[in-house]
Formats: sequence, structure tokens, C-alpha cells
Amino acid sequence: MQFLLGAQMLFVAFGALVLVPLLTGLDPNVALFGAGIGTLLFQLVTKRSVPIFLASSFAFIAPIMFGVQTWGIPATMGGLMVAGVVYVIMGGIIKVRGVGFIHKLLPPVVVGPVIMVIGLGLAPAAVNMALGKSGDGAFQLVDGSVALWISGVSLVTTIAMSVFAKGFFRLVPILAGIISGYAVALFFGVVDFSPVLNAAWLAMPAFTAPAFNINAILFMIPVAIAPAVEHVGDMLAISNVTGKDYLKKPGLHRTMAGDGVATIAASMFGAPPNTTYSEVTGAVMLTRAFNPAIMTWAAVTAIILAFVGKLGAVLQTIPVPVMGGIMILLFGSIATVGLNTLIKNQVDLHKARNLTIVAVTLVFGIGGMAFGIGEFSLQGISLCGIVAILLNLILPHDMGETHVVDNAQMED
Repeated sequence: MQFLLGAQMLFVAFGALVLVPLLTGLDPNVALFGAGIGTLLFQLVTKRSVPIFLASSFAFIAPIMFGVQTWGIPATMGGLMVAGVVYVIMGGIIKVRGVGFIHKLLPPVVVGPVIMVIGLGLAPAAVNMALGKSGDGAFQLVDGSVALWISGVSLVTTIAMSVFAKGFFRLVPILAGIISGYAVALFFGVVDFSPVLNAAWLAMPAFTAPAFNINAILFMIPVAIAPAVEHVGDMLAISNVTGKDYLKKPGLHRTMAGDGVATIAASMFGAPPNTTYSEVTGAVMLTRAFNPAIMTWAAVTAIILAFVGKLGAVLQTIPVPVMGGIMILLFGSIATVGLNTLIKNQVDLHKARNLTIVAVTLVFGIGGMAFGIGEFSLQGISLCGIVAILLNLILPHDMGETHVVDNAQMED
């Protein structure tokens, strides 16, 4: 019974789990293996007390895409491995200094715009893929008019499932979007099945060992900001669902370190970084399956599926427009999470200090500002993350404070 519940949890996470490697050029079978190993290690660190599944983090999509194009997969994995070490260090700091330290270093005015950059920075890639082009727009892979039909159906299905579906079906909008878009692609005859025919039923995943490049490492470290803050939110969510305070037992320091160890392990094999999945939290709430052993079975199922060669081959036949349609909603949603971080925490953008931090972070990140000395360079998300943190630490809290008289008072 627990095995079936575990397989169901993996099914809920499956669409999002394989979406990241398919978008970033990594191997989906390796991602399955990384998610399975990562979840088991997380359970080991947290003494198997939290009913949560770990899998591919969306926050790292843009950095991985850039890293793979710039330094290759091994160097990108080395950077991600060090990002995992940063999680572990954060866990140690939380144990010594408490959660307040993270909130002081990464307040909403820093986290909000960085998350917005992660989403909006990928907007051109999403639109290009929806139009049947490669992510950078250099190649037309599928006829434009056909691509719009495929991406349109994929997008509309994902939205419809997110908004209108009930119960279990509401938890799998990405999977539904992939299936519907794939069906339309089959109708138009743009799916190439030759990789499936050539693939073996059982095969070793295409593991990639990490290599260490200082530029890739410095590029990836600041990206850990968003998932680290998101992790706190995920722990609060699963605590509310189960009625247990996981921030106290096993403690946020253990869950954060568990995330880090899982990410280090995943990147050692060539898989995307791991993070706690909110879809699975929704499934736990729906099924009332509070036993962490269920997630152990989900992890074991993921590892077994990683060695099914035909599965990875089928996933790699998914045409670009299917992913493009889902990406439009996905990256817009990430940007909205950042915006909501500012709104929910009532960050006053009339204050010169807050406005400066948000404005500079957004333009640096989306505009592609780059800074380099010799072979060392910082740009995009990593640069804007560091700039946001530094501005928050340097700028005085009463910067530009004036008493603003609104129009109504002036009329009086």
C-alpha cells in the first residue's frame, strides 16, 4: 500500500521533475535518479521525519541553461555542487544564530526582485520555444503556425487544470499540459520516434561528473538565495498540513542542510539541484498520507525508473513548442511569486531605499548587466543577487525619508 502511495506521489511530481532537465539539456533519467537519491539523503539528514519529496528546482532553470551554454555541463554541475554547500552552511548558521539571521540577510526587498529576475529573465526563451524556435531564437525547429497550435493547447490545458480542476487532477497541471501538447504534436506529425526505437529498455543513465570552474561557481552561489527562502515557506506549508512544527523538530537547520546534501549528491551525477516540492505537499494534504516512509517509496520508484532507457527516450521526443507553452505560465508564475513577496510583506516602494534596491536589481538582472576582471565575470541573476544583498546592507534605513503630503491634504 505504501509503495502505491509513493508511486502516486512521484506521479504528482513527475511533470515538473522532468521539465527542468528537458529545458536545460540535462538527461531526464539522471534527474529521476538525482531526485530519488536526494530524497533519501534528505530523509537521512532529517531523521526521516518530514513527509516531503525533493526534485528539480525551477529557480535554477535560467542559471543551468546559461551555465551549460557558457561552460558546459560538468562545470555547471560543479557550480551547483557549491550552491548545495551554501545550503549546508546556511543550515549551520541557522543552528547557531537562529532563523532571524536569514531574514536579516535576505529580507523581502532583496528576495522579491531576485525571484522576479529568475522568472522574467527567461521570458524570451519561453516565447521563442512557443513559436517553435530554439531557446535563443537562432533556429526554427517546428513550423511557426503549427508550433502556435501545439504551445497554445499546452498552455491552455495547464492553465485550465491549475484553475478549474478538482482534487488530485489539480496537482498535475504540468503533466496534463505536456500530455495534451504532445497529443497535438502527434496530430501534426512533428514527433520523431527514432530515439525511442534506438533506446534500450534498460540502460545506465548518462551520468556526468562535475568539474570546477571559478566563474561557474561564483555565478551559481547567489542563485541559492531564492530556493533557500522558498524552502522556509515549504517547511511552513508542510507543517501546517500535518499539524507538526518541522521548524523545531527536526529543525530548519536540518531541513536546510538536507536540501543542500541532496543538491550536492544530485550534481555529482549530473542532475538538477533538488528542492522540496509544493505539489507533493498538496498531495499529502489531499491524501492525508503523513507517513514519511511513503516518500521513501517515491524515491525508490524514481531510482528504478531512472534505469528505464525507453522512458528517457520518450521524454526527449517531446517537441519544443509543448515546453514553450508551459514555460510561458511557469516563468510568469515565478516572477509573480517575487512580486507577491513584495506585496505580502508590505514593502513600501515609495521609500527611496526600497525603490533603489528593487529598481537596480531588476534592471541589472533582466538587462543582462555584466561585470568582469580578467577571466572572472558576474552577470544576470548572480550579479543582481549580490547587488541586492550589498545594497540592502549598505544603504541607510532612513535614506531619503521625507514627509510626503498627498493631493487630498494639499487640496485642504
